[in-house]
Amino acid sequence: MMPPTTERVMRNTQTHVNAAIDDQILKNVAHYAGATPGLISHRLNELDREWDVERLTETAAGVLLLIGAALTAMTDILWLILVLVVAGCLLLHGLIGWTPGLLLIRRLGFRTETEIARERYALKALRGDFKSLAVVVTPAEREDWARFEDEGGPVAPDPGPESNAPEAVEEPEAHHGHGPLGVEKLEGRQESGRDAQDEDEEDEPDRG
Repeated sequence: MMPPTTERVMRNTQTHVNAAIDDQILKNVAHYAGATPGLISHRLNELDREWDVERLTETAAGVLLLIGAALTAMTDILWLILVLVVAGCLLLHGLIGWTPGLLLIRRLGFRTETEIARERYALKALRGDFKSLAVVVTPAEREDWARFEDEGGPVAPDPGPESNAPEAVEEPEAHHGHGPLGVEKLEGRQESGRDAQDEDEEDEPDRG
């Protein structure tokens, strides 16, 4: 089973090395606990330029691949073995986060992007970057947030008494000659027809 992308390097690193890196992160954050926003911003710029394990591994693999390809072309084809070995190590690093040089890289203090991000966001919190975010303080807000996490979306607001939704208007039932209204109309039409027939019969003798 493939390890998670954010944990694959740390899972292939010795526990005490991971612990040492975590302790260094805590020390770095504590060092800037009382620093000015300008100093924290300077440290954040340093973190943006810090080389992580991924960048170092990819750069070293690229250099070795170029050297192996050049030696293969200029000297002996046996140098192609170096190219294949480096390519295999790069593949292992991409899949499971392990390379033969990973232990040395981690012992030298190189961190993953996840570990660098932990320090970055802690420093941003110290600088006050997240003060404008909404804070859940009331029981109702906590309940809404719990529903949000459980259901995967925001809770629809309850419609208030002053809702602008149009009210449903009851329409009279349509009569198709089966109800009282239909019977009255039918009787009225029959009576009108009879009156018109009587008038025609009265007019016929006069015409004759």
